Amino acid sequence: MGCPLLRNAFAALILVLLSKGSSVHGAEFGHLPDNITVLEGESVTLRCRIDEEVTHKAWLNRSNILFTGTDKWSLDKRVTLVNSNRSDFAIHIDKVQVSDEGPYTCTFQANNKPRIAHVYLIVQVPARIVNISKNVSVNEGDNVNLYCLAVGRPEPSVTWKDQKYGLVSEGEYLDITEIKRQQAEDYECITNNGVAPPDRHKVKVTVNYPPMITDMKNLPAHLGKTAILRCEAMAVPPASFEWFRDDHRPVESDNTLRIKNEKTRSLLLFTNVTEKHFGNYTCFAYNRLGASNASMLLFRPGAIQGRGAGLHPGMSAGVCVWVSLCAALLVKV
Repeated sequence: MGCPLLRNAFAALILVLLSKGSSVHGAEFGHLPDNITVLEGESVTLRCRIDEEVTHKAWLNRSNILFTGTDKWSLDKRVTLVNSNRSDFAIHIDKVQVSDEGPYTCTFQANNKPRIAHVYLIVQVPARIVNISKNVSVNEGDNVNLYCLAVGRPEPSVTWKDQKYGLVSEGEYLDITEIKRQQAEDYECITNNGVAPPDRHKVKVTVNYPPMITDMKNLPAHLGKTAILRCEAMAVPPASFEWFRDDHRPVESDNTLRIKNEKTRSLLLFTNVTEKHFGNYTCFAYNRLGASNASMLLFRPGAIQGRGAGLHPGMSAGVCVWVSLCAALLVKV
């Protein structure tokens, strides 16, 4: 088979045989399965069993000759001959690629008759997410559009899972109209085609909204004792806090009073209550989206509480009772 003329003649003979009788004895010769399935990146051996004397033999991929006997025609280094004897004629493909998918033919010439067997190589690729939305931060009421693009063979399915409520949405795109603060969470994209375990990625959606004061109450206090006024506010981003007396004077820390600001609340700590501490206090909670305020009384037990003290409703939308002060606080954000 080393002579170029013989090689060319044999190649022509193979192609003629295939064109004239591609199905001749295919079911009774070669003992090849109809299909072989392999994962991309794995290796596969295509084995053709021989049960009679042959004069010529070859492996083809479509119309491309891979081997004639032990003579390699393919330039692909991944394709090698692993066996060529009277009972077995096998080739090996290392690190299978998607481009390797297709029909392979084992053909023989025996007693001037063609013997042909076919096998179809199926290359599967595990589902994999190749492009997905980045974490997003939006204001309450905005529309949110997430995407998750995946590849794989066979074609993978794509679903979005709501981590908080377990809801599932089918498809690459997840659209949320006029998002609410309760919908702030991680949304998980899952792609699967049954070839390997599903591929998963999460997108964090942050919903920003102005402060809403949720806890503030009037408090009785005894002279010489300790007392704590609490101002709790929910907001994203977290609220900043300011305290004021009823005459609009900012509250400042001294040796008897301290302000302690935490992530979601502010504390007004009185270590030694005196007469000067009794009165109306207003807590302002604000972020870049708006502000909310609420007032409460620190009073001596038994004293009559003034009307209007306590939580002012409707402040969570960013409207302040003291408009000028609100504007000044928002400028600071």
